[in-house]
Amino acid sequence: MQGINADRVTRWLVDEIGGARAPFDFELIVGGRSNLTFKVTGADGVRYVLRRPPLGQVLATAHDMAREHRIISAVGRSDVPVAPALGLCTDEAVNDAPFYVMAFVDGEVLDSPEKAAALATPELRYAASADLVDVLARLHNVDVDEVGLGDLARRDGYVERQIRRWATQWEKSKTRELPAIDEVVKRLAADVPAQQGVAIAHGDYRFGNCLIDVTTGRVNAVLDWELCTLGDPLADVGYLGVYWTDPSRPGQITDPTGAGGFPSFDEIVEMYASKTGRDLSGIDYYMAFSSFRLAVISEGVYSRYLNGAMGDDVDPEVLAMFRDGAEDLSGKALTAIGGGA
Repeated sequence: MQGINADRVTRWLVDEIGGARAPFDFELIVGGRSNLTFKVTGADGVRYVLRRPPLGQVLATAHDMAREHRIISAVGRSDVPVAPALGLCTDEAVNDAPFYVMAFVDGEVLDSPEKAAALATPELRYAASADLVDVLARLHNVDVDEVGLGDLARRDGYVERQIRRWATQWEKSKTRELPAIDEVVKRLAADVPAQQGVAIAHGDYRFGNCLIDVTTGRVNAVLDWELCTLGDPLADVGYLGVYWTDPSRPGQITDPTGAGGFPSFDEIVEMYASKTGRDLSGIDYYMAFSSFRLAVISEGVYSRYLNGAMGDDVDPEVLAMFRDGAEDLSGKALTAIGGGA
């Protein structure tokens, strides 16, 4: 299987993961442009999850397995649900790249309106939404020093640094001029809100990165910590709002809320504010910031497709999705910050 050297990984698992029994079956769960995730099933039926960088040339800073392992190990000492970290391998002789192993957690990843059908009643959809907010509030209330993440990143100036970073990335990856992006960058930089404390900012928090118990609506585990850092907690709330769909706020097609029957985003904001005591009156700024960031990411993927970095077999619909996504998200960012209709 691509991405797994079965013989060497098997020996490592037996030596390093307590109780792991060979032989193992390896199954790719998530591949593509992000880190590769495999389900590993031992001879005794015990399941594990193995994460490694994507195949080919990658940026070490974008796919740092040791950093991701450190984060979930630390967060696992709090009351935030994560898959327990079991082991880290930094010896590239084992599998041609670093990887880490965590326990397998049951649950459904709700990453489309169709997946919302697993939450069969409005009561379950409300319960899942409320727990999604509760888990985010708990994450943002974690004492970063107490769990050992106080030196993970700078504590202040998060939004300012992010604006500069993504504005630079736009200049490097853009394939055309989008005046909305330039206007959004100017408006964002001119009116940065005061950061309300320092928190563990997940960076990609949404239903699509959580395992949900669809019988209760509980979040069993939060996934995909590769973008995690220390920063402004409201950035995660604004990001959640970009994905969230309700009659007044069109979201993303990769979110279950498009199916309807979920609380409005205004209700989500109220839930978070009541749990944390933070002032969310400026949440539109953070939605604009998150839309801008996603627009740049979309343009970057579109650019890599055009330049052949994603292979020659390009689906025209996928190409159009990323091209149009950059345009749509830049327009949403401008609207959210008060520069469009």
